[in-house]
Amino acid sequence: MEVKEWTYEEIPEFTDIPEGAGVIETTGDEMGVMYMHDVEYANVNGTPLHLQVLVPICRNSGFDPFGEQTFDPLPCYVYVQGSGWFEQYVYANVVQLAQVAKRGYVCAIVQYRHSGIASFPAQACDARNAVRFLRKNCKRFGIDPDRMVIAGDSSGGHTAMWAGMLHNDDSEQNLFPGISAEVSGIVDYYGSTSVMAPDSNPIQVLHCLPDSPEGRVMGGRNLLEEPELAKQLSVECNIDEETKLPPVLIFHGTKDRTVNCTGSAILYKRLKETGHPVSFYLIKGADHGGPEFWTEQVIDIVDEFMRKVFA
Repeated sequence: MEVKEWTYEEIPEFTDIPEGAGVIETTGDEMGVMYMHDVEYANVNGTPLHLQVLVPICRNSGFDPFGEQTFDPLPCYVYVQGSGWFEQYVYANVVQLAQVAKRGYVCAIVQYRHSGIASFPAQACDARNAVRFLRKNCKRFGIDPDRMVIAGDSSGGHTAMWAGMLHNDDSEQNLFPGISAEVSGIVDYYGSTSVMAPDSNPIQVLHCLPDSPEGRVMGGRNLLEEPELAKQLSVECNIDEETKLPPVLIFHGTKDRTVNCTGSAILYKRLKETGHPVSFYLIKGADHGGPEFWTEQVIDIVDEFMRKVFA
């Protein structure tokens, strides 16, 4: 065989099959995932912020990690990793999100400024800038800029909700002027969306005190003494009929010891009574996260939700 720069179409297929060797048929549509780690999307006051990007690939897709993409762009699932608003371990759900990526979604895990360096709503501002970065660089990652959803778990669920509500495109927080941060839907996995009830965090004895997660993300303030700050942080207190919000999908475990399931029920009821499209699924017996949230059944629901909001 001649040595040259062969194209895939030109190179002759090996057919001299040794006796006893097996041959496995393929279609070229077998799906895998390429992991592009620690992609910097912003640097805020000296703090670099990164994305973990998962791109579905197959032989027929022609994805080129080193150049602009020429295949049909894919919808994007932007995921905010939870952490109690503390520093995130952004790699926690890489493997789980690969299952979503295999359904044909580019998945990007967002790192935000944690509560030790920035107060709320910095986390939501960061998530919106991540959406803008991905939209601006859509050809690099093979993303359809018109089909983007934001999601998150725990404090990331709270951040995802606020990222869908904030609408700060004209503010100085927008690091990519002229690029929209709007999304078609929000997926909230057991989000810490409310701190209004005393048992909103069942095992958190410092509820709303300055050293609590919610106190620290509000600048080390005592939310019991400043209830308006608690309302400012709590998603349901900031939603009315006029709130601009895309459709919402909520999951929560019925035995969550970290974030009371009641908070998601309150958010669900508030969204319904204010006329916003919302679906709520209780994961029976599930605690705060875990494999129960990444079953085929749950991913099917997420997949169906995204196909609906993109239609």
